[in-house]
Amino acid sequence: MTKELGVGIIGCGNISTTYFSLSPLFKGLKVLACADINLQAAKARAEEYGVVAQTIEELLANDEIDVVVNLTIPDAHYPVSKAILEAGKHVYSEKPLVLTLEQGEELRRIAKDKKLSVGCAPDTFLGGAHQLARKYVDEGGIGRITSGACYVMGPGMEMWHPNPDFFFLPGGGPILDMGPYYIANLINLIGPVKRVGAMTSMASETRTISSQPRSGETIPVKTPTTIQALLEFVSGATVTLTASWDVWSHRHANMELYGTEGSLYVPDPNFFGGVVEASGRDKNIQPLAAWDHPFGIFNQESPQGPRANYRTAGLADMVAALIDGRDARCSLDRTLHGVDVMTSILKAGQEGRFIELTTTCTQPAALGIEEAQALLK
Repeated sequence: MTKELGVGIIGCGNISTTYFSLSPLFKGLKVLACADINLQAAKARAEEYGVVAQTIEELLANDEIDVVVNLTIPDAHYPVSKAILEAGKHVYSEKPLVLTLEQGEELRRIAKDKKLSVGCAPDTFLGGAHQLARKYVDEGGIGRITSGACYVMGPGMEMWHPNPDFFFLPGGGPILDMGPYYIANLINLIGPVKRVGAMTSMASETRTISSQPRSGETIPVKTPTTIQALLEFVSGATVTLTASWDVWSHRHANMELYGTEGSLYVPDPNFFGGVVEASGRDKNIQPLAAWDHPFGIFNQESPQGPRANYRTAGLADMVAALIDGRDARCSLDRTLHGVDVMTSILKAGQEGRFIELTTTCTQPAALGIEEAQALLK
């Protein structure tokens, strides 16, 4: 197989700038074209980043494109990814992959029939901090993981996003929007989930946008905005996950894992970097010794200060997996298991019972320093 694959992007909204700007860091892929239901949006991105603007139909028929990145809104992920596969091209999607398990299984069927690959964000678990946590777990640093607690909470998206409507409709909400980062990292660190239970609620049936250009406009809330979930893993570990857009402030850590020999404190799974801390039975919490992981090096400025941002690493790993004939870390099996976890959490909250999952997966291969360096130019 060729050592470089042509990439097309469908969906030229906010997130597309991340893929356009960071993809040149990685080997094996080259973004050649973009498309959007709004052709003017595609033309603007194409001019900004020096690629070709096409209609969606033209991009899907473009013989130079091997992999298409699906950056549409969540409700469009399934039909767009299906169209990409039916056009004979590999798919890498933004999260969530799909909104129902049935949709995911249909994508799996088509991909298998056409011998194509499907990958999906998030890829933040490939970051230097989370791979350091993985290394520590694999080396037995806290013994066998028995339990844990995760929190992703804030006041919502209507204060900063220009068009926040979809965040509060079915397919949105904090568990499907932010949950993928946490669940992907839990699978990375612990493995697959066996069953889930949950309680769900919403603080208000409407939200008032305070961001521009729609400040003052009221939008409906049609999906739970607070989810209290309990995950039982195949390994026997049990982890609580609270995801909410009804919280103004809190003092909870993002992710803590408790083992037979100590505890591990993992930074925000929404980002690649951060400080990983741990304690042993002595209860003395200390940062783990820093390591020179390529995906933990600061490469961007943000309002909170310098940070590591290597989004597109999952796409690069998928392309490398296609070239090398190996399993991609952000694989269909793992992301579909994540969809099963999230949709089962929502179902458990709605029905008031535990839900046994029908999918499973393996842990992704660890991404050490050398493996990460091999993805970079």
